[in-house]
Amino acid sequence: MKPKIHPKYTEAVITCACGNVIRTRSTKKEQKIEICSACHPFFTGKQKLVDSAGRVEKFKKRYGEKQKAKDQAKKTKSSSPPPLKPEK
Repeated sequence: MKPKIHPKYTEAVITCACGNVIRTRSTKKEQKIEICSACHPFFTGKQKLVDSAGRVEKFKKRYGEKQKAKDQAKKTKSSSPPPLKPEK
């Protein structure tokens, strides 16, 4: 190895937004992360649904009523018999 070209590899502290602190070694002394294995849904088995500004309800309100109307129209069409044609 060539001298004086490699960065210093020292002890590091990684801090998650959930408060979990991980001590390891890195070229950076301190790192802050948003999500770690202690709070990530894949590792915890708990899924968090984040609905910002009620987007799910807004979608259901906008398109849910139209779908219900279409379903009802199909039911009324299929339940009534076809019209009879007069014979000549």
